[in-house]
Amino acid sequence: MRRILTWLAAAVMVVAANVVAAPSASAATYTPPAARQRVDLNSGWRFNKGDVAGAEATAFNDSAWQQLSVPHTWNAADGADGGNNYYRGVGWYRRHYTVPASFAGKMLFLQFAGANQVADVWVNGTYLGKHSGGYSRFRFGATSAFKVGQDNVIAVKVNNANNADIAPLSADYSFDGGIYRNVSLQVVDPLAVRMLDSAGPGVYLRQRSVTAASATVDVTTKLFNNNTSSRSVVVRTVITDAAGNIVADQSLPARTVGANAGVDVVQTVTITNPHRWDGLADPYLYNANVEIRSSGVVTDVVTEPLGLRTFSVDPNTGFSLNGHPYDLHGVNLHQDRADVGWAVNDAQHTQDFDLIREIGATTIRMAHYQHDQKDYTLADQRGLVVWAEIPLVNDTTNSAAFTANARQQLIELIRQNYNHPSIVFWGIGNEQRVDNTATNTLLDSLAGLVNTEDPDRVSVYASCCVSDTGAVNSHAEASAYNKYFGWYSGSYNDLGGNLDSLHAANPSRRIALSEYGAGASTVQHALNPSPPSPGGQNHPEEYQALLHEASWKQLDARQYIWGTYVWNMFDFASDGRNEGGQPGINDKGLVTRDRVTRKDAFYFYKANWAATPTLYITSRRWASRTTAATELKVYSNAASVTATLNGVSLGSRTSTDHIFKWTGVTLRAGANTVQVTATINGTPVTDTVTWTLS
Repeated sequence: MRRILTWLAAAVMVVAANVVAAPSASAATYTPPAARQRVDLNSGWRFNKGDVAGAEATAFNDSAWQQLSVPHTWNAADGADGGNNYYRGVGWYRRHYTVPASFAGKMLFLQFAGANQVADVWVNGTYLGKHSGGYSRFRFGATSAFKVGQDNVIAVKVNNANNADIAPLSADYSFDGGIYRNVSLQVVDPLAVRMLDSAGPGVYLRQRSVTAASATVDVTTKLFNNNTSSRSVVVRTVITDAAGNIVADQSLPARTVGANAGVDVVQTVTITNPHRWDGLADPYLYNANVEIRSSGVVTDVVTEPLGLRTFSVDPNTGFSLNGHPYDLHGVNLHQDRADVGWAVNDAQHTQDFDLIREIGATTIRMAHYQHDQKDYTLADQRGLVVWAEIPLVNDTTNSAAFTANARQQLIELIRQNYNHPSIVFWGIGNEQRVDNTATNTLLDSLAGLVNTEDPDRVSVYASCCVSDTGAVNSHAEASAYNKYFGWYSGSYNDLGGNLDSLHAANPSRRIALSEYGAGASTVQHALNPSPPSPGGQNHPEEYQALLHEASWKQLDARQYIWGTYVWNMFDFASDGRNEGGQPGINDKGLVTRDRVTRKDAFYFYKANWAATPTLYITSRRWASRTTAATELKVYSNAASVTATLNGVSLGSRTSTDHIFKWTGVTLRAGANTVQVTATINGTPVTDTVTWTLS
């Protein structure tokens, strides 16, 4: 058993006896009181690209600045046009905000969901502080800086220039600058759950045991009394099911908390006959509601998701969820898209998850950094198992400052996302390019920090570019490898044998494939293409499909691989690239960067992974042909597919691998109509394309 959370062990703890409750036909319902407020501050900003002296001052004249709303990045265009010359420097944001008189006596915290990568924040010229790290949430206490009932000026200086003290130093994607996630004002009572615990929720749900009969959960509440006098405090935890019925309700005896003092309280609750969070099949969620009460008044309420589940990773049999084998096959995800770069809104996050669910993925690696909270919430709700990681990519700086920043970002990742049941794996790094003492010391420190912060989940490291058996792979509890056979080296048929060698070399090591894939342009096509040059301009869509067909067959046959992750779900900006006819774009996505086009390989995986009826003619975008001889290839989860060409039958085909082929097909001059039909789960399905031979 790993070490218990040191930030709990060091705290003052109160542990109460278990309380057991179960829903019934007449179970009481619960609605959490609205004790705290969130004010959206996304609109009304003015922006200046470039540094400006004195822009933090209240009286500074920003009337000539650009008016905009956040999320915003200044690299939406130049970060994706090639040349590796996008702007990396300072940008300023300013806005006015009148604090309502009703907020008098409340605590005010400015919250930023993400700003890349260094943010300095002022209110009315008062400096609140600096946050270093472009991907995690951060908060600043601003109560004394704001003037209640009056106009206030918020000024934020953001800098995305390279900084040797901050991870990542480099990576194969553009580092968009700006306030690219939501901004809000959090308004709480002086007696509240702690707000400045690395911007975490202040309530942490540790699942001690989960069986069919009962689930036991430790609920740690980190509360703080910001009043100038002591308070008598009661902490109440209410667990509700998806319908709002109370399934556990516990209040601790009142205790006194001193002025300007904090205390951590642990309550142990037990839920009988728990409804488990069970991946795609049943992503069931409870809510854990924690009330802070004083003199009969609820001063604060925090509600966190609770998904009850167990998991394990075995070096021979792979991943299990709730005691049964559960195949983890999925995709890597970047937070980038066409036209907006990193400034992705909630509706766009949801669209991404709709596409990931459509393809039938069971897991997501949220590479290579902490993602927006919306993504983790969607994963909870959709039943997708998550690998979350920090942006320790490629290189490190051998310095105390860099180590401290990497540890800070890992603590923020874990505390801010501790309660998401979808998260199983904490990633401590990706593709370190050297296997030296400094790198291994840092990785060992980060693996130990995962053990300290979260004794129950699994640390993992994604390796590439150094020896597969090197020391960098020895620190995390699980190993993963980025393998691009058939793209950067070798043949795509080499993948399975290489993984077998890794497994044979260390049979006790738990192995995953964290990245594999190939580039593809939706406007470039070839019949049975040879491997293209990864950095070249010719990336036919058909080659990507062939690589994934071969790769998945090898992966699907190897039970010991606990997870597989396609690189990438979507094309994304990497301004240093110039290939595939798309400068500034990494085109390994299964879907284009604008989310408009699902590539052929997308449907190959959908036919293999999803239960929804799939019937798809490949090479459909190769509409203009110059050669009459061709083949017809179809991806489907049907048992049999029938095809016609210009109304003439080509016959039926069966398949054991969801790939149906008709060879020796001859097109006629002019338009050719190809149609395929199948019956899937009792429903007739048809797909049609037109290919024109000139």
